[in-house]
Amino acid sequence: MGSSTTKKLATVEVAPLLPLEGALLFPRAILPLHIFEDRYVQLVDDALSSNRQIGLIQPQRPDDESEQPALQSIGTLGRITHFEEIGDDRYMIGLTGLSRFALKSEIHSKDKLYRSAHIDVSAFSMDLIAGFGENTIDRDRFVNLLRSYAEYADFDLDWDEINEAGLEDLINTCSMASPYAARERQALLEAETLATRAEMLMAFAEIEMARQESNITMQ
Repeated sequence: MGSSTTKKLATVEVAPLLPLEGALLFPRAILPLHIFEDRYVQLVDDALSSNRQIGLIQPQRPDDESEQPALQSIGTLGRITHFEEIGDDRYMIGLTGLSRFALKSEIHSKDKLYRSAHIDVSAFSMDLIAGFGENTIDRDRFVNLLRSYAEYADFDLDWDEINEAGLEDLINTCSMASPYAARERQALLEAETLATRAEMLMAFAEIEMARQESNITMQ
């Protein structure tokens, strides 16, 4: 188990919200984002002038195209650790995960184009501990299944990099890069422990491979 981070987060705070379907972010992972909508350019401007923190969260329904879709109850608080202005009113940013959060109540402001909310990170204190729960996971089993899934899906992986990666980083990177639908990705985010997330990833992969095998057999 890794050592705890030196910087603690306030239990409850206000965060600007960036709702993105299918987008996942985990503590210590980095998510690159292209920001171009006026409301989110304003959000990034405001974040850069304060604590650089943004709450990334998925809409409840992927087919909700309204201006203010209902949001999931769990998201991830991230901090802008890299930004680049590209052209007029556009950003490329790197958002580094800090902790998951529970959405408590939205704040309505006529002065802002984007949404904000009171959030609570107290249920996710383990997110601040790098590598928490790694020692309960069978790394060989996870990597072997990853190898089988890569062969099934016909994509290449850098196995030297994978072998050197920490287990937390490997599991969370696989979750963020997974091809699953928004509902399954939200379930990965909400997994109570790293071990639970690993088991879910393996189960999703096994089901997908078994379904394909069944289809081949039936043809």
